[in-house]
Amino acid sequence: MNVAPRLLRILSGSAVAAAAIASGAGCGQGGGKPEITVAAASDLRPAFEALEPAFERACACRLTLSFGSSGTFATQIQEGLPVDVFASANAAYVDQLSAEGLIAKNSRTTYAVGRIVLATRGGEANAPATIEDLVDPRFERIAIANPEHAPYGLAAKQALTSVGLWDTVEPRLVLAENASQAAQFVESGDADAGIVPLSLAIQSGGGLEYELIDEALHEPLEQVAAVIARSGEHELAGDFIAFINGPEGRPVMLEFGFALPGEAR
Repeated sequence: MNVAPRLLRILSGSAVAAAAIASGAGCGQGGGKPEITVAAASDLRPAFEALEPAFERACACRLTLSFGSSGTFATQIQEGLPVDVFASANAAYVDQLSAEGLIAKNSRTTYAVGRIVLATRGGEANAPATIEDLVDPRFERIAIANPEHAPYGLAAKQALTSVGLWDTVEPRLVLAENASQAAQFVESGDADAGIVPLSLAIQSGGGLEYELIDEALHEPLEQVAAVIARSGEHELAGDFIAFINGPEGRPVMLEFGFALPGEAR
């Protein structure tokens, strides 16, 4: 699915691009406004909502965004959830769906490699400096996303296991439905500390203080988007994926902590 060159022309901001959109050429041609629905990992909410108006203008279309746990979305897609794009926090869920014939051919695209951080509420005294500090019983409630279905929760479990702390801290864990909820638990004070995505810590605007966790402690968090095979809008769905990795989308993605390999965070 090679849609990027056409999309780059639309996003150029030139009079030619504006005329093409106005006349119905490119995205949204054929009269009326086509619509696509994107099921996205919860940590993508601020970035995708920031990009939504620009994409809708560029493609003369409507974009519906839904955010939640990647694992839950994967299960729902298997059960027939009517979405056009799946932006997962873990490539494994997209690859599983692809093996089942549910992903459009050649649409799998990496949009970021995630990092996890040790987070505490902004301004808290005696914040843990390293993941090993969580052994201290003063951290009575430690928030992570549920590792059974949330990729960032699984990475948190892997990191805690790597440093030999999983059995120690498991009784103190507060399991969130998704990564965003885990970050909210920490920021609100409902948890004393947490392991959350770097992107959400950045997005907190100082509400969270954080330290990066060594990425060698967990499996790589390749974040992947793909077009759902049963979508009736394959081209437009592919355009959205190209958009988030394109010249207008990448600066916004980076601003919210979603870096591709080789990009500075």
